[in-house]
Amino acid sequence: MPVNYATPAPEALFPVAGVRLGTAEAGIRKKNRRDLTLIEFAPGSQAAGVFTQNRCCAAPVTLCREHLATDNRIRALVINTGIANAATGEQGMRAARDTCAAVAKLLGCAADEVLPFSTGVILEHLPVDRLIAGLPAAQADLAADHWHAAAHAIMTTDTVAKAASRRVASADFQLTVTGISKGAGMIRPNMATMLGFVATDAGLSPALLQKLAKDAADASFNCITVDGDTSTNDSFVVIATGASGCMIDSESSPHWPALRDAVVDVARELAQAIVRDGEGATKFITVKVGGGGTVAECRLVAYAIGHSPLVKTAFFASDPNLGRILAAIGYAGIDDLEAAGVRVWLGSQVGNVSEEVLVSENGGRAGSYREDDGARIMQAAEISVRVDLGRALDGKGAEATVWTCDFSYDYVKINADYRS
Repeated sequence: MPVNYATPAPEALFPVAGVRLGTAEAGIRKKNRRDLTLIEFAPGSQAAGVFTQNRCCAAPVTLCREHLATDNRIRALVINTGIANAATGEQGMRAARDTCAAVAKLLGCAADEVLPFSTGVILEHLPVDRLIAGLPAAQADLAADHWHAAAHAIMTTDTVAKAASRRVASADFQLTVTGISKGAGMIRPNMATMLGFVATDAGLSPALLQKLAKDAADASFNCITVDGDTSTNDSFVVIATGASGCMIDSESSPHWPALRDAVVDVARELAQAIVRDGEGATKFITVKVGGGGTVAECRLVAYAIGHSPLVKTAFFASDPNLGRILAAIGYAGIDDLEAAGVRVWLGSQVGNVSEEVLVSENGGRAGSYREDDGARIMQAAEISVRVDLGRALDGKGAEATVWTCDFSYDYVKINADYRS
């Protein structure tokens, strides 16, 4: 079960003007499940995205990049689960192109106005004939209030659907932001098997929309890890329909700060939901590293802690074997790190009650630390690790935050049985 997360109710997901969503059973890999999603956008909609940096990226990722490089106009997204269409060579590229052509024919638009996405098993060919055969049913299902259904249809090993909405009110406009995501394993996005889609009815210039997509990804999906594996298919796309009549063409626009914050909030909620639903996860862990010389070195340390199987299994067992955290800090890659300057705190959040204890300072165990305190804190479902690297030149220093989860027996079981 996910850690303190539940899918929002359908009525909590606000329709976005200019967006309709439909799902269908295409039998991509398993029968009797909705595994095909079609999202249609009003003419004039724009899109921007960031994608996996995995060099063995999937055919849909390659084609999305091609289409967005040609023009950022968008009329549809098509998403299938079950088969990732990754490591499938030229046949995989043909399948992705054929998918876009079929959607374009249905909607009466150009093929390069369609972005394809796939998720599931790698190294297996996409049954594109079944996908195309399922498109008319997905088209017939199109509706503005089908975000909840679409969030369920893009799931693979997820145990819950992930979705979020915000509304931004001003004197002139009410803007809406709604998004969905999927992912539970093979999660360590390095963008610019997780997918994220966020739409708004604001209009944005192409350059500003691309900045928004990158800023949102860097503040959310690029701050999470479940198992340290970067998928072949990671994609995050932001779509602006402009249907509200509000056009934002520069950061000086009075509507920009609130819209940016809303998109980042939605993306962060979706990203954290992925970690909370991490395969076999029982605990949600926030790793915050400060006092660094640069953000980059803080991220190195945060990810070293978040990726460590020894740290993650200790959290699962509620075992305060916290020397493992110090070991991860030490091998993170800061060559001139002074261990004596590092301090580490362990904290928990239970309802509205928070607690934090100093674990390590001056190169060893803190004098005030008691293992009973560590054991008590590690029983909580929400745990924090806070690190001060002691490298700040101005008294404050750089900082970075990463969200991760523990490793349980179920992670191994889920991935051992992934194809069954």
